[in-house]
Amino acid sequence: MSSLTPSSRKLYSNPLATQLSSVPDTAIGVTVHTTWLIFVAAAFLVSIPVFIQAPLVRLFPWLSLTLTGGWLWLSLTLRSRPTTTRWGDLLLGFTWTWLAGGIYWGWLRWEPLWHLPVEAIGLPFAVVALHKEQDRIGNWFYLGSLFGTAMTDAYFYWVNLIPCWRQLMQVEPDLVQPIFQSAVAQIRTPWGIGCAVILAIVLLVVGGLPLRSSKLHWWAFSGAVLSTILVDGLFWLAATSA
Repeated sequence: MSSLTPSSRKLYSNPLATQLSSVPDTAIGVTVHTTWLIFVAAAFLVSIPVFIQAPLVRLFPWLSLTLTGGWLWLSLTLRSRPTTTRWGDLLLGFTWTWLAGGIYWGWLRWEPLWHLPVEAIGLPFAVVALHKEQDRIGNWFYLGSLFGTAMTDAYFYWVNLIPCWRQLMQVEPDLVQPIFQSAVAQIRTPWGIGCAVILAIVLLVVGGLPLRSSKLHWWAFSGAVLSTILVDGLFWLAATSA
């Protein structure tokens, strides 16, 4: 006969297991589906400034900057509706990255030293909002995007690719191939490869650990960080095939 009385069984029962057992399977499925949607959306939004905004801003810098207002309006509209609050929250964080990209790639792209400071233009606002526990999905997405940018810039400094950056921003498109070849030669050195491995490991760890949580803002952060690997990899392929 068990020595545990009914009252002792109640005392030693696992409340977390009890809560999970009471959650319908459909609710768990919806939660998992939503977290992955946030992750994929965050990864996609990181690629927009790189592959869409950068070419646009070179030709129409004021148009790109003006579109910031459109993103802000859309994010606030979505955030005000109960069914789309999380998407408006995420888009609000994206608005900061779009604004920073419009300013830097429109007028300051010739100087790499200004890149990270301009990208961090929304950092004080994000920190204050998170301290107040506001807009966590968007702000953590922005911080993840900023972290990925910082790591990529660090790689450029480590491998001495900054001179190539400056040259690429100043020459005509038909003259970029020799610059790309010079950059690729530096990337393929043992030092360049070693730094790339370190960069990838850091991004994988920082972006992977938050996926252990079920909180949506951590998945937005992870999506932004891990997508940096994809974006940087595509740039490497473009450089090697130039």
